[in-house]
Amino acid sequence: MRTVKATAAAVTVALAAGAASVAAGRFASDAALKAPPGKPLPTEPRLTVHATAAGQIALTRDLAALRPGVYGLAGDGTHAVVGEVLGSTTHSADSVVRRLERVTRGTLEAGDKVRLTPTVHIGDPRSALGLDHRDVEILGELGALPAWFVPGVRDTWVITVHGLGATREHPMNVMEFLHRQRFPVLDLAYRGDRGAPRSPDGLNHLGETEWRDVDAAVRYAVDNGARQVVLHGWSTGATMALRAAVRSALRERISGLILDSPVLSWPTTLRALASARRTPGALLPLAVRAAQGRTGLERDGTAEAVQLTVPTMIFHGPDDTLAPWEHSRRFANARPNLIALHTVAQAQHGAMWNADPQAYEETLRRFLTPLM
Repeated sequence: MRTVKATAAAVTVALAAGAASVAAGRFASDAALKAPPGKPLPTEPRLTVHATAAGQIALTRDLAALRPGVYGLAGDGTHAVVGEVLGSTTHSADSVVRRLERVTRGTLEAGDKVRLTPTVHIGDPRSALGLDHRDVEILGELGALPAWFVPGVRDTWVITVHGLGATREHPMNVMEFLHRQRFPVLDLAYRGDRGAPRSPDGLNHLGETEWRDVDAAVRYAVDNGARQVVLHGWSTGATMALRAAVRSALRERISGLILDSPVLSWPTTLRALASARRTPGALLPLAVRAAQGRTGLERDGTAEAVQLTVPTMIFHGPDDTLAPWEHSRRFANARPNLIALHTVAQAQHGAMWNADPQAYEETLRRFLTPLM
């Protein structure tokens, strides 16, 4: 009898431990599968505002705060834009002073907690950039998808697709440049975004199902006068663009791809997000298995290099800890006649433009010129 009771107790403990492991794996996988749009990803450190002055802001001294370039600064109900580090300005040893370009929402005060974000503009193309645009709806497989359309005279359209944790405000970073090149721009909100239908399971699929919304945008562009389209995606939006370029029934209308910080290995990105939530290392394999079971994710994006038929430009850098640059390097090396890699140093995930806008736009101009 004692042996039976001991065995039963051991089985109960094992089942409880197994259930706890499954629950922990699901919770850890939520870092990627339930990342809310418009909130900085947990991989970015929280910085404290030390002080503000005319055209200046002092932030916690951190490697993130020392990055070159221009960034959004997001806090609780606030948004601002910061420029270069002001090295000659007097400041305390534990702070960094950057140029404060503008405060676009709320107010900044000493003690506020903020994060750097690639999203520089908020609002819509008219309010943020002074560009005329139309609010349009694209019929996707789950329902109507809102999008901004900025007209241009060319018959090649650029469709922009934001990534994980961002919104369609992020592509406004390059919208002025594309408008100067006279491209019509279609800036898409896809499933899970504000104003767009949710996935049936309520989860992000890291591009594996969302690419169909890009496919719907391509169809909308073709139906409304586009002869060709170029897809410009960031992060998981780059993954979606890549999927559309090889899977879409209209792929012959896609003449080029621009991939910024592409997520080419979803298990690596998921582990990075889960780790940023302080998930113990022992639970990270469980998070990957949980994500796979919940979404059906299987392969990574590098397998699709052999199927590409259009010129592709990748913007990526070795300081991206969320979607490692090494995967992009291997991806480009697999098809050197078709895929170019522009390496950007000292840039966070999705922020290759932010690190050096002029260099990014010049590289983009050279890539797009033959596609005009």
